Amino acid sequence: MATVHLRIGDLVWGKLGRYPPWPGKVVSPPKDLKKPRGKKCHFVKFFGTEDHAWIKVEQLKPYHAHKEEMIKINKGKRFQQAVDSVEDYLKKAKGKEQNSDSKSDSKGKKGPSKPLKILEEDDEDLSALKDPSEKDLTDSDPEPSTIERLGSGPGSDAFKWESSPVKDDPQFHHFLLSQSEKPASSMEPISKRLKIVEEDSGSTSIQAADSTAINGSITPTDKRIGFLGLGLMGSGIVSNLLKMGHVVTVWNRTAEKSQPPSARQCDLFIQEGARLGRTPAEVVSMCDITFSCVSDPKAARDLVLGPSGVLQGIRPGKCYVEMSTVDPETITELSQEIKSRGGRFLEAPVAGSQQISNDGMLVILAAGDRTVYEDCSSCFQAMGKTSFFLGEAGNAARMMLILNMVQGSFMATIAEGLTLAQATGQSQQTFLDILCQGQMASTFVDQKCQNILQGNFKPDYYLKHIQKDLRLAISMGDMANHPTPMAAAANEVYKRAKALDQSDNDISAVYRAYIH
Repeated sequence: MATVHLRIGDLVWGKLGRYPPWPGKVVSPPKDLKKPRGKKCHFVKFFGTEDHAWIKVEQLKPYHAHKEEMIKINKGKRFQQAVDSVEDYLKKAKGKEQNSDSKSDSKGKKGPSKPLKILEEDDEDLSALKDPSEKDLTDSDPEPSTIERLGSGPGSDAFKWESSPVKDDPQFHHFLLSQSEKPASSMEPISKRLKIVEEDSGSTSIQAADSTAINGSITPTDKRIGFLGLGLMGSGIVSNLLKMGHVVTVWNRTAEKSQPPSARQCDLFIQEGARLGRTPAEVVSMCDITFSCVSDPKAARDLVLGPSGVLQGIRPGKCYVEMSTVDPETITELSQEIKSRGGRFLEAPVAGSQQISNDGMLVILAAGDRTVYEDCSSCFQAMGKTSFFLGEAGNAARMMLILNMVQGSFMATIAEGLTLAQATGQSQQTFLDILCQGQMASTFVDQKCQNILQGNFKPDYYLKHIQKDLRLAISMGDMANHPTPMAAAANEVYKRAKALDQSDNDISAVYRAYIH
């Protein structure tokens, strides 16, 4: 971008690292914040997020002069919301100027318009991001109470500012996990990038910046990352890690069998900047933190304990993060094996689907070594919207199986409802339309039902995997002496669907168990 001359208050397009240009406003940095050494830069607040960053002058362009150009090359939903925020900001600024002029004329006041002065100097101006129905707080907004550093190095030092009235500002809810309505004072920093909320249960949770936005708040860790398993979920995770600037080494077990699709998958990530490991042991030995995401407990055990497996590459201090959805007993076994070699262990199964993984909006459930959880902060931000720390190893596996048990049972019930509607002469489309207007309305229901009606069972989450999770959840219930009759009934329906050769189709293909 060409060099421009800018002042405090100017609207700009700022480019941060490898991310697309984003609308922002040049603001005054905090008094105790030093400007990075080297090239000239400005402190910019980005619209549509609550991110602030030092941006080099050559990476800035005037907003109005390049608006049409930027809108043509950026089409994302978050980007459009950011542009809308700028336009709202401009409208409010114009209205304040007019109001100030009329007051000045009627009262004979001299000097520049006060609102305009505030707009230029107020570093924490959130008026463009507030709902229009909210009271204008421009003249009464408190000074920023906390500044949390999120990056380092010239041209990439990013900050997130937290004001006192966090729970009154919906934008802050997006970046700090406030699922509970606890005040901001209950939050405590765990790293330079994230905050956690301590719940009554003793679990903790993190929410990262939306990875479909500018992600200026995500500074990739300088630790070397390994990733084992490039299936439906793993592929999206690796893609987002690379997009956010992480150094990643990949390995996929089917590539070892010379299967062309998987080999091409590895090649794709290598083209995006990933490195290729020949074996799990080699990846672990090359990397500081290694993630794995495979299909079931057997695959997870084989990956760690098998020939050239993870365990052979573990050395004191090496971190291993198991993201596969498996049973608690498998997690306990793997944790003990990793720690016996001086390694550090974390389980982090994910809730979501292939599309959600691709979008970087997974929900991560973590348990085990808390320090590994903190070391993984930028990785979790890149791959998900929220992560929870649930305590000792095994707890995340238990919680994930419960979640998938509910999801699998729900999907089977929806399929049963669609087929019953058809059997009783009711319109399946009308059933879906009514369902999506009621309390059970969700993107999940709408997408799965539409797929069923269109006969599209391309896998977003494999049917065989949800059946496996139901089986493991039922077993977990038996061990706890807790009945799971609903899950047991759903499991039988999925087993019938598998018998009808639906294993590698989407979970919505359970519908076919009712029509054959």
